[in-house]
Parts: sequence; structure tokens; C-alpha cells
Amino acid sequence: MKARKLLITLAAWVPAAVMAATPTASDLAAASRARPDLEHGAQLFTQCVSCHGGNGAGRESGETPRIAGQHYSVLLKQLVDFRHGKRWDFRMEEQAKDHHLKTPQDIADVAAFVAQLDGGGQPGIGDGIHSTDGARIFGARCASCHGPSGAGKAQDAVPGLAGQHYGYLMRQMYDAVDGRRPAMPRVHPRNIAPLDFEQVRAVADYLSRIEWGAAAPVPAQPH
Repeated sequence: MKARKLLITLAAWVPAAVMAATPTASDLAAASRARPDLEHGAQLFTQCVSCHGGNGAGRESGETPRIAGQHYSVLLKQLVDFRHGKRWDFRMEEQAKDHHLKTPQDIADVAAFVAQLDGGGQPGIGDGIHSTDGARIFGARCASCHGPSGAGKAQDAVPGLAGQHYGYLMRQMYDAVDGRRPAMPRVHPRNIAPLDFEQVRAVADYLSRIEWGAAAPVPAQPH
């Protein structure tokens, strides 16, 4: 039922970034226009199970993220970024290349399948000591984009962070500051760099403890 609803509920989503005439933008535009095929997406996802798990919940250690239920728009953009070297991870760069995901349609299919997974299970969390401070810091520095509950914004391809693994969140914040996420908006290093180690831990711990919620439906394309 959820999968059917995903494909029926559609409002077109093409972010402003796809207007630029670059290979990255062209692939993102084509994937955004595609009408996802969930059955084919499920077949493609078998390539991802060894790292992300059969339900897309990733690993509690944070070695791999929880991707199930993430916004479709976010999944599209991240796959395209990996494909074109705009985001760095040797495993994901390999998976997103055109010998695994051959076309933008493939990207749309697997992203749509992942977006409708519920990802169950307990995320990896921190020690809980500073999570109250984390809530305060998140509210002051991050909530204006990621939402007050960390749910993100599908229409702007802003990822949901709530319920993500603590270790993964920590690593991504440091990657943002250190320039290892070149496609990430510059507001991230500006907002994160002033935080000390305990404050970064606090934000990651707070977010990991928020209940994981399903992302917005996959935007359907016109027939």
C-alpha cells in the first residue's frame, strides 16, 4: 500500500541546481523526470544489501548510514553526486558508476525503492550525557534548514537526520568541515566549525535519539 501510494501521490520535483548544463546536473534532471519502477529498484538494491542491509537500516556503528525512508530527492542527489565525484566514498562511487547504475532511470528506480523502506531497528546512539545540549545547539544552528525535528525538506533535497546513526552523523559533520563533502552547501562548515568535539557529539547523539520517520512520498512524474 505504501509503495503504491508513493507512486500515485506526485508533485513534480526538479531542484534549481539541475538547470545548470553540467553532466551532474543533466543526470539529476533526467533522474528527477523519470517515473520510478519499484520492482526494478528492488532488483538494483540487491547490490546495496551487503553494506546497507536488506531493510536499508545501515550499521549501528555508523560505518554505513540508514538510508531507508530518506527523502527521494535526497537519495537522487546523493547518488548522482557519488557518480560524478561530487561526494567521496570509494564504495559508493563504484556503486553509482554507470556499470552498476547504467542510466538515470536506474538511479530513480533504486532511490524510489529505498525511499519507501521503513528501515526498522534501533539506530546507533551516543552515551546520552550531552543530548540536551545537542538539542539546543541543533535548534540554534541546524533547525532552520533541517526542520525542528530533523525531518529535512523533500522539496529542497535537505536530508532527514532524525534517527540516523550517531557515528555516521559525527563523521559527516567532520567531513563537512574538512572539505570532504564538496557538494555540501557552505553553510555547513560555517555552522559546524565553531563547535568543539563534545558539542559535535552532543548534536549527533540528540539526532540519533529522535524517532525515525518515513520521508515524504516520491514525487510522481506526469504521464
